[in-house]
Amino acid sequence: MIRSFLVLFLLFQLLCVEAQITRIKIGKSSDTTGEVVMALAHRFQSYNWTPKHKFDNYDTSINSPKSVKYSKDGTKFYVQSLEGYTTSIYDSKSKSLIKTLIHDFTVANDSLFKDGETTIYNYPFKQNRKQKNVFLGKPVESCFSHGGKYLWVTYYRRDFDPIAQSPSAVAIIDTESDIIVRVMPTGPLPKMIACSPDNKRIAITHWGDNTVAIVDIDSDDPFDFNFVKHSVVDYKMSTEFSSSHVNRDASCGFCLRGTAYTPDGQFLLVGRMGGGGIAIFDAVNYDYLGTVFGMMSNVRHLVVKDDYLYISCNRPGYVQRCNWRELVKTRLDSPEKKVNYSAFENVYVGTGARTIVLTSDGKYLYAAANSVSKIVAVRTSDMKVVAKIPADSYPVGMAISSDDSELIVTSQGKSNRGGNSVMVFSLTYK
Repeated sequence: MIRSFLVLFLLFQLLCVEAQITRIKIGKSSDTTGEVVMALAHRFQSYNWTPKHKFDNYDTSINSPKSVKYSKDGTKFYVQSLEGYTTSIYDSKSKSLIKTLIHDFTVANDSLFKDGETTIYNYPFKQNRKQKNVFLGKPVESCFSHGGKYLWVTYYRRDFDPIAQSPSAVAIIDTESDIIVRVMPTGPLPKMIACSPDNKRIAITHWGDNTVAIVDIDSDDPFDFNFVKHSVVDYKMSTEFSSSHVNRDASCGFCLRGTAYTPDGQFLLVGRMGGGGIAIFDAVNYDYLGTVFGMMSNVRHLVVKDDYLYISCNRPGYVQRCNWRELVKTRLDSPEKKVNYSAFENVYVGTGARTIVLTSDGKYLYAAANSVSKIVAVRTSDMKVVAKIPADSYPVGMAISSDDSELIVTSQGKSNRGGNSVMVFSLTYK
């Protein structure tokens, strides 16, 4: 009797888990009032090698796709696949794969590393390695600099560093030739990366030790780029541990994630996914000014558009909005480094709120709700949901075309299940 009950219970649990795996059909449209309509128009995926639809493309370069960016001119888009060690480059018009960059470095690639550099800010390698620049990089996030000429891709880890104690790296891709022209070391677990509005600095947040690194890019030559600042949020987290069972994805201190400059270039805002709050930096000298609390927990992604700061809060499943100037002023007006701010507008989009993007006019926001596998459209004038559509399991990254007609969504999957697709949604507006 007990054995039968256990079998039935396990089968029920399995069915519940399997129910989380979703695959939507090409042509699927959103539940909507008609104000915004999202429809799946194209997909690249590595889970079905015999798709039935001509716009459903089997693509082996896709393996745990994490993020995506349109090129500045909109002619291409770049997908970062974490476990595939790849950057997949697609033609936006024809929806065809142009090129796949594999982030695989051997001694033959020494010229990509300036003067043989292996580390910065005295980050030690915990592994006993003779060839520190021989590795596979795990691409996670990206940003453009120099008007779109260079694409910066952070490596969440080097493949030989499973618990992320050692320095990682960032690759710089020349988007005219689509080749890697330089690799620079970073601290442990770089996540987000952002370029300043004046195109003179790159900010890299380190998930692994509560620090932010700043790169001077005031040159056209990638080999002139150099680190100029290493700022700490409250305290630098130690990487001195010996256990191979340490979960660095969870044991990440403040887990610095969302990173955005204010439009005037005066401040850098960094979301603290662990412990809550948004860290504020003076973007002139990159001094840490303190942290503002009061928003919901698990701050994941930040977007600044005109007067507003938009925040995705992962676990609660909300997107929040506030006036970024008022948020910063609250900190500057207080003698305390840690202050509270409460003037937020809120909208529920679904648990696991991840990447958010806005249309060029700021009228609509799109959010990836990872845990419930949905894409949600929000009208920003009143922060109301106007459309929803299912997505392939566990969507995470997004990019919107400059004319607001297409939305690209990466479905990464979870625990080697689901995901492994890049969806292209057509967007129409009332």
